[in-house]
Amino acid sequence: MALSDTFIKSAKHSGKSVGDKHSDGQGLYLHIKAAGKYWRMAYRMHDKQKTLSIGVYPAVSLAQAREARKRAKEQLAQGVDPSTAKQDDKHAAKVASTNTYEAVAREFHQNKASGWSEGHARKWLRMNELYLFPELRRKPLEEIKTKDVLAALQKVEAKGTLSTAHDLQQMAGQVLRYAVQTGRIEQNPAPDLRGALRPHIAKHFAAVLEPEKVAALLRAMDSYNGSPTTKIALRLAALFFQRPGNIRAMEWTWIDLDKAMLTIPPASMKRTLNEKVNGRQHHVPLAKQAIAALKELQPLTGSGRYVFPGARSSLRPMSDNTINAALKRMDFGSDDHVGHGFRAMARTMIAERMTGIDADMVEAQLGHGKKGALGGAYDRAEYMEQRRAMMQTWADYLDRLRVGAEVIPLVTKVAQIQAKSAYSPLDESASSY
Repeated sequence: MALSDTFIKSAKHSGKSVGDKHSDGQGLYLHIKAAGKYWRMAYRMHDKQKTLSIGVYPAVSLAQAREARKRAKEQLAQGVDPSTAKQDDKHAAKVASTNTYEAVAREFHQNKASGWSEGHARKWLRMNELYLFPELRRKPLEEIKTKDVLAALQKVEAKGTLSTAHDLQQMAGQVLRYAVQTGRIEQNPAPDLRGALRPHIAKHFAAVLEPEKVAALLRAMDSYNGSPTTKIALRLAALFFQRPGNIRAMEWTWIDLDKAMLTIPPASMKRTLNEKVNGRQHHVPLAKQAIAALKELQPLTGSGRYVFPGARSSLRPMSDNTINAALKRMDFGSDDHVGHGFRAMARTMIAERMTGIDADMVEAQLGHGKKGALGGAYDRAEYMEQRRAMMQTWADYLDRLRVGAEVIPLVTKVAQIQAKSAYSPLDESASSY
């Protein structure tokens, strides 16, 4: 006798430990236990009695249970075991749920992040979370077409952030290439995006490069009436020409005033993770003017960790916007000169205004690695004497500009030192910093 909805709804567990079975015919029955009501189907396959679990009532209704019985009968007629087919379907559903762009992107990130710098790993995931996951997260990878990725990128492009759009295009390509490599999809649609976005022309950091303008900037820095620590940070940015992040996060333990040396740990340099772990320290010889500035600052911040502590907490370094905000107050806006511009200012003016200083020497002081596959591995000469002379010459040059002295190209002490040490610009062992 077939079951009815009314009977199923009102049927109770009798208290038997094995439960109560109520047949609907053709193998289908309702198994009532203390924990609930379960749909089951009894069938034979390869001369073995087997049971198919269909679902739990009322989540699975009588009509749905009968439809499941019908599908099972059809599978049996084709020689397919319904229980095995169900497990295959569950596995396929599980694979599909982990075969989305977001799932594969997170897996790719987890596998690769240990080889990336912490900052890059954090930025990579955050950018995907902000821009690509919302657009692609629920779509199975095999359904993602070139047009789908392009649509997500064009939303970013429309905001005017072309560099971000191009970065995301590269990231999407990495994820989809990884999906091909791990057998999730057969073809990567990302390469077809080449040329689809508007070209991004990188804009160099604004910097003053002419002696007259540099002189005006230096005098404005001397007249700056803001925080004394910010004023000295500006002065040292010009003297050191290091990255703004290294200056604002500079620690007192990095400085040896007696030896006139700033030593930046490799982990704090802008390098790959391998270079951060295995690389050398970056040495910055201190000119007399830099030592004087640091001694002036010592009574203010010397008892703490950071040379330039944050305004709100001494446990954190100065904000990354402090220098640019100070420059803006001095009427040197983002189109005139920014904190990073001190590096371009030094690099350009040393090349154009100071004869006898080889470009490799300046690159070493900027913290740029030697180019070439073997540059970092074998090129370990520091040329500290020449670099010390260069930094003092640069500091003296800035002083001459500040007071308005007529400055002509200088033959520096560096040239004399290089001549004594028989240094040649063609020497393959130029500095690797």
